[in-house]
Parts: sequence; C-alpha cells; structure tokens
Amino acid sequence: MLKNTFVHIPGIGPKRERRLWAAGIHSWHHVAEAEALPTSPARAASLRRHAAESIARLHAGDAAYFHAALPSAEQWRLFPAFSRSVAYLDIETTGMGGPGDYITAITIYDGAEIRNYVQGDNLFDFRDDIDAYDLLVTYNGKCFDVPFIRAYFGHPMRHAHIDLRYVLASLGVTGGLKGCEKHFGIDRMELDGVDGYFAVLLWWDFHNNGNARALETLLAYNTLDVVNLETLMVLAYNLKVADTPFAATHQLPLPEAPEILLEPDVETIQRIKSERGW
Repeated sequence: MLKNTFVHIPGIGPKRERRLWAAGIHSWHHVAEAEALPTSPARAASLRRHAAESIARLHAGDAAYFHAALPSAEQWRLFPAFSRSVAYLDIETTGMGGPGDYITAITIYDGAEIRNYVQGDNLFDFRDDIDAYDLLVTYNGKCFDVPFIRAYFGHPMRHAHIDLRYVLASLGVTGGLKGCEKHFGIDRMELDGVDGYFAVLLWWDFHNNGNARALETLLAYNTLDVVNLETLMVLAYNLKVADTPFAATHQLPLPEAPEILLEPDVETIQRIKSERGW
C-alpha cells in the first residue's frame, strides 16, 4: 500500500490521491512513467520529484522518512512495507508514571522471535535490542509505552510507529486492547480478565513473596499482548485496504500464532482475585 500512497506528498490530500487513483496513477512508478498527470504543471512537477524521492527512500529502508511525512491517520500504510523489521511492543509497569514508578517487564515480538525483558535481570538489554527494528506497533504506545521508555531509559525511541489504538478507533473498534481483541473474537483463555492493574499485582507477588509462578504469569500476559498485536495489525490493515481500489490485491493473510512457552498459573490468578475480593 505504501507504494500506492500519495498523501505524504505536499499538496496531495485524500481527495487528490483518489483522483490520481481514478486516473490510473496507482503508484510512484506510474507517476514516473506517465506522459501527463491529471493536475497542474507545478503540482505535476512536485509529484514527480516526490515520487522519485519516495522510491529512493523505500529502497533505502527509510521508515522514519515516511513516518514523518504521512498524516498520522495514514501511518498504517507503513505496514507491510516494513513488516520484516517490525517490533510489536508492550511494557508492564508499577504505575502510570508517577514518582517511583518503574518498568517491570517489556516484551517485543518480531513475527518470529519473542523476547522478554525483566526488571532486575535483563531489562536494560532492551535498549540495544530495540534499535535493530525500524517500525514499532503498539496499542496506546504513543501516549504510554514509548514516553515511559524514553523517560526511564533515556532512549530516544525515534522509530516509525503505528499505534493501533488510533487505527482501530478510526474503524469504530474501541474498548482498550482487550476490548478490541474481543471485538475480533480473540480468546485469552486462562488470562481472560487479567489486565494492566492485575499485572502490577502479579509483579508485587513475585517481588515481595518470591512467587516465580507470578512472574511467569506476568510474562505470559505481556507476551500475549504483543502476539495479539500482530493479529490486530493485520486485521486493521485489511479493513483499511478494503476502502481503497487495492482491496483485491493487497489483503494480507492472518499470521500464525507462535508457540508461547510461558504458562499462566491459574492458582496464582485465583488467589490474587480472592485476596482482592474479586
């Protein structure tokens, strides 16, 4: 879809983009090959210049260029052009970022490998590992995860970034990450009902009581978050593409879920719920 995109070019909005598509100008290469373009001479010259720039930037793998140039509502188009260098990302913390709050766990998933980072163990390895990726996919990460990471690690986190909270909301799908999963029929099985606040309780059960099963449950929860982000990204992308002339050619297959070796401990979950009167 990115190669069919023109709204990142100055002077080209959604209406002009659709007029180009209707005229058979479907890609940057079509712009270069067309003898004439259905726009003014000045805009045609700009379009040709920026199309050539876009071809070069994509060839160079410059996700940041497109992220900066695209309107925020259209950043979903970065996927799948950069899907081979994507990190689905989610963090767990002790709170919302107030004094004394800190990151307890981070999980990233790149469509093949799951990596867990834990406070007091390997958490700071995250700073180097995340720089191997060009694109981040999160849910509410622009407001929470990425600012928290920047403040905690002092890491700039200049990646291109698709925040599914806004992509899904534009499709009428809201209710937080868990609500969006339920909308699409994604089942969390033993972790159904476990949320971000419960993840804090799991951390304190591990930290204060030495309950290793609580930590494993926390990491299983965090891992499921990022694995489900991949499915939601593909579902959202397909729904967005369905509203373009490329619906028949650009749909993506749903990903296969990876094997998650971490197992949530039902006994720990039930005990914490009982202690809280839930």
